[in-house]
Amino acid sequence: MSWARIMAPLAGVAADRGLLASARILAEGFDAELACVHAPADMADLMPWMGEGFMGGVQVTALESLKEAAVEGRHSVEKLVAELGYARAKAVSLDSPVWAGLAMEGRLSDVVVFDSAAARGKGPLAECFQQMIADEQRPVVVARPGLKVGGTVLVAWDGGKEASRALRTALPLLEKASSVVVAGAPDASSRSFDLDRLVQFLAARGVTATARVLTGSGDAAGLLLGAAREVGADMLVAGAFGHPRLQEFIFGGTTRSLLNSDGPSLFLSH
Repeated sequence: MSWARIMAPLAGVAADRGLLASARILAEGFDAELACVHAPADMADLMPWMGEGFMGGVQVTALESLKEAAVEGRHSVEKLVAELGYARAKAVSLDSPVWAGLAMEGRLSDVVVFDSAAARGKGPLAECFQQMIADEQRPVVVARPGLKVGGTVLVAWDGGKEASRALRTALPLLEKASSVVVAGAPDASSRSFDLDRLVQFLAARGVTATARVLTGSGDAAGLLLGAAREVGADMLVAGAFGHPRLQEFIFGGTTRSLLNSDGPSLFLSH
């Protein structure tokens, strides 16, 4: 099992360059296709504010501005992809309805890559991050400095279905890791679990791992981040927790702390 298609949503702005560099590292590690998906502001989102059957000068100007921005963004993405120099990178520009296009591109990708800003609810791709991880329940990588394939991976485990889904989806990443550490804090969880059973589960799938019991009954995220620092983790794999989305997705405390931290890159699955 491997990852064959990695998706990087892009806004068509200068900050895309850093995200693309990280996405290339991930794609190269698997010799995967890199789908560089331009997600412009959607004109359909503006229509409810136009007034039924009425298009005044301000509304027309707003629509024209969005169209121009979309064209400029598409050209920017195409240029960045050309400059990236990765043979398997492909620029994809979405038309309205953008959200539907994003959903389909995500469903046809193995993993979706974002930067820390989007994951923290900042910038033009913040809503896209919420859509991918919450609505679409796609596995995502939050790329941070030091991202690499083949380094040390720390797996957060509490025996829950979210952690199980993240672990199974991340197996291609674990198979390439130089070291895998499974970590859990029994006193900080309401569940009963055995880390040694997870080590056995991974061994049966060709992944050698070691167990690390985290002591303490306080903040689980703090314990995990501390363990990540101690083992020199390049990636932290965890299940994403949160409340159902109403107008915006509200992450649970542990996930929010991981997203707001300055720790290693994250692999999350909700």
